[in-house]
Amino acid sequence: QVQLVESGGGLVQAGGSLRLSCAASGSVFSINAMAWYRRAPGKQRELVAAITSGGTANYADSVKGRFTISRDNAKNTVYLQMNSLKPEDTAVYYCNADLIIDRVLRPSWGQGTQVTVSS
Repeated sequence: QVQLVESGGGLVQAGGSLRLSCAASGSVFSINAMAWYRRAPGKQRELVAAITSGGTANYADSVKGRFTISRDNAKNTVYLQMNSLKPEDTAVYYCNADLIIDRVLRPSWGQGTQVTVSS
């Protein structure tokens, strides 16, 4: 069974940094796009950043210039470097990946990791 396992969340003061990681474990043939979403209390889930298998990234306007998404295809891992964090970045962050398993596209989600930014 393939799982997306996230790590790196926590509590940080405003202006600080965190790095999230998400690794696909199990028998994965390949991975297409990977992304990070977040859901803040009382709000809908939103796309934070996404990256193609070739490394092309795009970002939500609210995080541009502060967050960087990257991936290591050899490790089936995607990262989210978050700098200059703001209290409004507080949310549960979810990893998403388009996994190719047995030649079938299977969009998958991680369990979520809490990021809390104090003012």
